[in-house]
Amino acid sequence: MAMKIRLARGGSKKRPFYRIVAADSRMPRDGRYVEKLGTYNPLLAKDDEARVTMDVERIKHWLGEGAQVTDRVSRMLETAGIVDKKSRSNLKKGEPHKKAKARAEEKATKAAEAAAAPAEEAAPADATAE
Repeated sequence: MAMKIRLARGGSKKRPFYRIVAADSRMPRDGRYVEKLGTYNPLLAKDDEARVTMDVERIKHWLGEGAQVTDRVSRMLETAGIVDKKSRSNLKKGEPHKKAKARAEEKATKAAEAAAAPAEEAAPADATAE
């Protein structure tokens, strides 16, 4: 039996609430689970301590039994300090498209011209002052 520690969604429409559960990987997302290990309420503020609650001892037990952790739960465990951080490579991260690159170039040239214009005006004024 392949065990997973994952989120099971509850709550009503547009008001999500998740249970952190240990479940057989073949069961449906919101279906039967073996044990409830905690809760996650994404509607609470990020600094609220009730946003994520976990039974650390039981989570460590299941990890010791060989349970796999889903990516979202893994991130929660990393912030709690239960598992060490994984290095992730986001290959699609932040590369702007053609139009955004063109806008950035145009903005940079305008900024360079604006910076050069006051310097040119200041230089002749200094020459006439002598």
